[in-house]
Amino acid sequence: MQGVLPDSALRAMIERGEIVADAPVTAEQIQPASLDLRLGRVAYRIRASFLAGRTERVETKLADFEMHRMDLSDGAVLEKGCVYLVPLMESLALPAGLTAVSNAKSSTGRLDLLTRVITDGGTEFDRIPEGYSGPLYAEICPRSFSVLVRPGMRLNQIRFRAGQAALSDAELKALHSAEPLVSEDAVIDHGLGFSVDLRPAAGDLVGYRAKPHTGVIDLDRIAHYPASDFWEEVRTREGRIILDPGAFYILVSREAVVIPPDFAAEMAPYLAMVGEFRVHYAGFFDPGFGHGAAGGEGARGVLEVRCHEAPFVLEHGQVVGRLVYERMADRPERLYGAGIASNYQGQGLKLAKHFRNG
Repeated sequence: MQGVLPDSALRAMIERGEIVADAPVTAEQIQPASLDLRLGRVAYRIRASFLAGRTERVETKLADFEMHRMDLSDGAVLEKGCVYLVPLMESLALPAGLTAVSNAKSSTGRLDLLTRVITDGGTEFDRIPEGYSGPLYAEICPRSFSVLVRPGMRLNQIRFRAGQAALSDAELKALHSAEPLVSEDAVIDHGLGFSVDLRPAAGDLVGYRAKPHTGVIDLDRIAHYPASDFWEEVRTREGRIILDPGAFYILVSREAVVIPPDFAAEMAPYLAMVGEFRVHYAGFFDPGFGHGAAGGEGARGVLEVRCHEAPFVLEHGQVVGRLVYERMADRPERLYGAGIASNYQGQGLKLAKHFRNG
């Protein structure tokens, strides 16, 4: 069985003890092609981001970088601009032939929370090699907003792969010919390219920019915060905007994307050599995203964009990211948007679920 493991395989991993948790894994954590990871009970404020390195444990390195620790039991604020390390409730005992990759959940990315998983003996963020046995830690750096967190909150997710899962460009072109994956002409180059929409069908609202000085966001509060307290609207009738260095934007793709039930996808930057800006967070797209079998008719990708060294002009239709499609090892029992709470099925330009209009 090769490919991304579906929900049924995740449950089997839990039963075999390949996924272990301090508290029993809940049904809500198991997604069609990934498992949500939960924060533990303590957060460590650290001086700098780090990786354990091939021969060391995270706990050993933590002793060098810890500044202070916080009990999360009654809730604690992770402050904007600071770096924290939180042991996760889940740990792994991966068998040979099975690797894992982690990523921020959709709502985490839309809050500009830089959240990455590290492991003992790790030399890369968010990448877990076959045979890994040990704890998982979340490194969290709030970039735009301070956030209130508690044990059990799910900021990251993890996806497991058996063997080679990614589709080649030739395979992706064949899949697109059989079942269109995108509403516009397909740009296929190491994945399916997508571009930014700066000419909306109605009005001139093209995105949002995070305000620099805001209050704290309690991550348990849904549709609670007036969007206008945290975001400035970005409007244009010219089909272009200028990104400001250090600013964080929520934009939307021009294309409506489809992920068929037997496939999953991961968002990746389009060009590593574009230094002026990047689609800041990669993200998982589950089987059924935007697909008719899950009640969708294509769904546009929300783009989390950060500008770097210099102001940069972003034009309508400019290719800014790509979706790397992967085959599933088996079809999930549940698809994204079908029978599960999916906040972003059929989405257009949309902020994180914590905000309401106002």
